[in-house]
Amino acid sequence: MEKTTESIPRGGELIASFLANNGVQFIYTLCGGHISPILVGCEKQGIRVIDVRHEATAVFAADATARLTGVPGVAAVTAGPGVTNTITAIENASLAESPVIILGGATATILRGRGALQDIDQISIMKPITKWTKRITKISEILPALSKAFEISMSDVPGPVFLEFPLDVLYPKDVVTEWYFANAPRSSSIMAKVTRLYLRRHLNKLFSAHPSDFIPSPINIKIPKPKPSTVSKAKELIEQSNRPILLVSSQALSQPRKAHELAFYIEELGIPTYLSGMARGLLGRDHPLHVRHNRRNALKQADLIILAGIPVDFRLNYGYSFNRQANIIAINRNKKTLSKNVSPTLKVYSDVFEFFSKLIVDWKPAEGKWSKWLEELKERDAERDKEILQMSQEKTDHINPLKLLFQIEKKIGNNAVLIGDGGDFVASAAYIVRPRKPLGWLDPGVFGTLGSGGGFALAAKLVDPESEVWVFYGDGSVGYTLMEWETFARHEIGVVGIIGNDAGWTQIERDQTIILGSDVATRLAHTDYDKAVVGLGAQGIRVEDEGEIQDALEKGKSSASRNQPFLINSIIGKTEFRKGSISV
Repeated sequence: MEKTTESIPRGGELIASFLANNGVQFIYTLCGGHISPILVGCEKQGIRVIDVRHEATAVFAADATARLTGVPGVAAVTAGPGVTNTITAIENASLAESPVIILGGATATILRGRGALQDIDQISIMKPITKWTKRITKISEILPALSKAFEISMSDVPGPVFLEFPLDVLYPKDVVTEWYFANAPRSSSIMAKVTRLYLRRHLNKLFSAHPSDFIPSPINIKIPKPKPSTVSKAKELIEQSNRPILLVSSQALSQPRKAHELAFYIEELGIPTYLSGMARGLLGRDHPLHVRHNRRNALKQADLIILAGIPVDFRLNYGYSFNRQANIIAINRNKKTLSKNVSPTLKVYSDVFEFFSKLIVDWKPAEGKWSKWLEELKERDAERDKEILQMSQEKTDHINPLKLLFQIEKKIGNNAVLIGDGGDFVASAAYIVRPRKPLGWLDPGVFGTLGSGGGFALAAKLVDPESEVWVFYGDGSVGYTLMEWETFARHEIGVVGIIGNDAGWTQIERDQTIILGSDVATRLAHTDYDKAVVGLGAQGIRVEDEGEIQDALEKGKSSASRNQPFLINSIIGKTEFRKGSISV
């Protein structure tokens, strides 16, 4: 049984209805004729359509939305350059293990491969950087594909999925029919008749459907859970240890709605804990178990290292800093990551939350078992904090960046979400500015991408309008998304941006000059970024003296509270902090 023309849902409306029914509140986009029906359909469904100034920002925003909510973030981009502009952001989401759905427009099915506008092989481009790709060829495929996309993006190791929608499966059938026959031959020749017959058959195939095609399939999310035997073995290893440390990173937050429960289980475990990536802030600002500095030395001394959702990559010196006699428990949703650069004593193929929820069941290590070890680590923390504070008092040509960061640390609220988008200045901020809450820190992740800040800030404020959102930029990285301050202003997204403006790509320049004797291509200027954002409809101020910092921060918070984005262009000097920290 086929549906009549009148009863066939429009493709764009089908997509929008599915998204609304599956908890999607925002769709990020840069408009294009290929995808207009999706955007109009979302508007009708009450999904907020957030249009940005670059497609990469749309995907970064979708990425952050997924990380903060657990619901896949959705970006819709037009065909050709609209799709290719997303590549870096999609790869970033892939390496960050973030469930993102990219809806890509495409030329009409009947024109594919004939030289139509923006017609390229998008599927071949997207396959290597996504978990799954699918080209829709008829309207009956839309809902099954969306259901599968959501399931795949969230299952096992989360990641991005790409769906390609030719424009003739999105627009109404009468409009598509008019397009098809507008240039069709009208003569009575055999060739003309054959052409019209082919067009009709293609249309019928495109819109042929059964009522069951419009009933979404159930979405079954597959989250790996630990075997009881691995949980028991983990308990044994933990009880035997005298100097354990726990390393928790982004993948541990794959179920963000359970972040507070995860924090409780870690607290119950009582092991000295290092947090990185999205896990920063998991234990709050000043939790006694949280150790912040000298991680490498701790790894050399530890007799048990628990890797909770963290790969042993360059950030852990490929495991070379580990005590060779230490037992290692690796917990990860990615089977390949479990043994990456290391041979764990115990491999636990599981979601981190699922593991800890099973570990802390009618069992808890003896209270104070590792108090002396923890005290030693905390003393080192205090010494390092003292060193950094002393460095913040040193005189520099302009504002000492460490002093600036200490003042920001005192000013941000307990509900703040902190976003890092830069190199040297942002890495310095990670030492000083402390996230206040779980899901209170966002950075691009292992890919080291610049330009994510605009999309991340956009999503953070939309997901939680009551939060303070602070974006830390280098003066190099802010150039990637400066135009998004127009997006912030237009959509009334009240964020505070802080630029550490030292007129250069300092993380690169510092070592390049020493090693190679030249600063070529690393110099910038003390540009008036604050004036630029004012021209884009936001608020901005330039700060050149330490005495101006507090007033600028107050103005920034006040402006953002009124939904007016505010950028502080801080002219900072150079210090020796983080010298020799280049990562390659």
